[in-house]
Amino acid sequence: MNAVIDTVKAAEKIAHENNKLHKRLCRLVGQAIGDFNMIEDGDKIMVCLSGGKDSYALLDILMTLRERAPINFEIVAVNLDQKQPNFPADILPAYLDKLGIPYHIENQDTYSIVKRLIPEGKTTCSLCSRLRRGILYRVADELGCNKIALGHHRDDILETFFLNMFFGGKIKGMPAKLVSDDGKHMVIRPLAYVKEEDTERYAEVKSFPIIPCDLCGSQENLQRKQIKNMLREWEKKHPGRVENIFSSMSTVVPSHLMDRDLFGFKDIKADGVVNPLGDIAFDEEPCSTPAPMAGIISLQRED
Repeated sequence: MNAVIDTVKAAEKIAHENNKLHKRLCRLVGQAIGDFNMIEDGDKIMVCLSGGKDSYALLDILMTLRERAPINFEIVAVNLDQKQPNFPADILPAYLDKLGIPYHIENQDTYSIVKRLIPEGKTTCSLCSRLRRGILYRVADELGCNKIALGHHRDDILETFFLNMFFGGKIKGMPAKLVSDDGKHMVIRPLAYVKEEDTERYAEVKSFPIIPCDLCGSQENLQRKQIKNMLREWEKKHPGRVENIFSSMSTVVPSHLMDRDLFGFKDIKADGVVNPLGDIAFDEEPCSTPAPMAGIISLQRED
């Protein structure tokens, strides 16, 4: 009898935790959408579905939010079948048919193009990405979609930030919202505030039919892997550090960096007026996080 009670309690606890996870994902995605004005009334959104955990989670949460939203917007799921060896072409159509939402499978043999142009053993991801991007822009036009939703999460954004800093010599991340490089499309990342560990767990909870991402046989991006391992090690040894770094990307003080295009250093003068944002100069900068003041670019909504 006690064993049965323990089993029931364990099941209830799991169900409770799963419900909390779903609510957290909805809250974080809804917050990102609101903070960056990602979705507006009448939008038709092309949700790019790769078959990985993140794009499944994105589609699932957007469908939930659409039912609750005070505005009307359409969702169309799109998958690009790049004709990689052993790609299970039946999995996504079966899953999307079950959901009962509009979808489109675009068949383009970019795999052969990449293999022909990239020497054996070299990373193919860059060329593959460019080809995929161009195709998806065209498909968005053909489907009448004015926005393209991608499944990049908080960890992707942080990894890109450090990749650009360490290997590109620039402070540049992965924006939550941007105009595409062809100038015609609005690209949004509604999972911008979501941790990867949450999409991993959500994929297990929902039993998404995951499609492996290494079917092309390309080598893993070793630089990104190093950054990912670095961030995980930081989070393990110094809880809260990664969250602080992510928060810092939303609170930028241009006058305390060195980008002359971002701040007019040449024109500043000592005018005798006290500036609360002025440099402490010879004092040690405190590590506290002050309340946002005029002159600081804040990208987060104040509740």
